[in-house]
Amino acid sequence: MENIKFIVGNQGWQRAASIFIRMYVFVFEVQISLQDEFDLNDTDEAIYAVAYQGDLPVSTARLLKIDEENVRITRVATLKEYRGKHLSSEILKRLEDYSRTVGYKKVDIHSEVAALAFYLKCGYQLSSDIYYEDNVPCQSVEKYL
Repeated sequence: MENIKFIVGNQGWQRAASIFIRMYVFVFEVQISLQDEFDLNDTDEAIYAVAYQGDLPVSTARLLKIDEENVRITRVATLKEYRGKHLSSEILKRLEDYSRTVGYKKVDIHSEVAALAFYLKCGYQLSSDIYYEDNVPCQSVEKYL
């Protein structure tokens, strides 16, 4: 996509850009409460991938360290008017590349069942039975790097 730049990092402004997108998508659009959306994982250790159209943050995901070999991608979101442009799949690739570079071996994602097809298309494999998070059916997927 034209004029889209991707940045991966844990700078304060990068976290703010990710939170901006998450406010619009999860709090305003999906109507998740602020307390549920902004959890204790938004710390200086979290890594954020953000796609920018100029200075506007339009797509994001957060990377959390699980242990020395494993990470989890969470909070994948794209502003409504930018969906369908493959930004989320590029965000995943950027976080996978980052993870591989720093030595992680596996990426885990807790996916809503409604989003499973997207993650499977991105090369993830099912790794759990259906479970519920906030009354939403989910399944975990994973990818070895």
